[in-house]
Amino acid sequence: MDIRLAEERILVLPDALTPESAEAAAAPRRIDAFGTLAKMAGLLSKPKPDEIELVYKERRLQPYWVLTCTRVCAYERTRQHVLKLPPEVRQITVVGEVYDVQAQQAAIQVMESCREESRKDAVFDALTGEPAADIAAAARTAAMAVSEEALSALAGNTVLVPPKAKAAVVVRDLLNSLSSKIDADRLIEEAVSFEAIDLYYRPVYAFRYRRQGKEAVVEVDGVTGEVRLGGATFE
Repeated sequence: MDIRLAEERILVLPDALTPESAEAAAAPRRIDAFGTLAKMAGLLSKPKPDEIELVYKERRLQPYWVLTCTRVCAYERTRQHVLKLPPEVRQITVVGEVYDVQAQQAAIQVMESCREESRKDAVFDALTGEPAADIAAAARTAAMAVSEEALSALAGNTVLVPPKAKAAVVVRDLLNSLSSKIDADRLIEEAVSFEAIDLYYRPVYAFRYRRQGKEAVVEVDGVTGEVRLGGATFE
């Protein structure tokens, strides 16, 4: 198999939120973050302002991989094809070869020249190596390609989370998912071309609250504005 790899890139997705708007989005969900019992108790008696304390907040750049690859297979195989014929036909001749007809059918042996082409886009969480939800194409289009040095400079007061799943791991996993048995007598060509091996960083806001000795985290996606309960902080 011929495998061609694109050059790895680092891209940063634009932030659609400010720290203030992210905190305002997280605040209404802080009681929910402590679980169903806390939520039910909150419906019966509204928590006092000082009962839930914001103890830590962060803006971080969290990594994930976006891979695009194509697979091409060219091969030959010998197969029999059955032709259905009118009742009066007794024999047929194909390229000088005579075939008898039985029950209005003739089995003809042919050489098939085949070519399969497939394309796949995959997104992996760069912390776990597991498949992850995609980001809208429009958001990806707006991403800015940066060098490692520029990425560090962009971080500033932001927590920069390094990837744990390396490029080689996610490339291998995607390659394995593309592997399929080829029904061929002779393989002429098999090639996989990775058109993109991109490490994206997306802004995420995380807020950790404390209530009655327990702590819970609310996350806000800096690209989509989605609020998620649970999660983690990376201080």
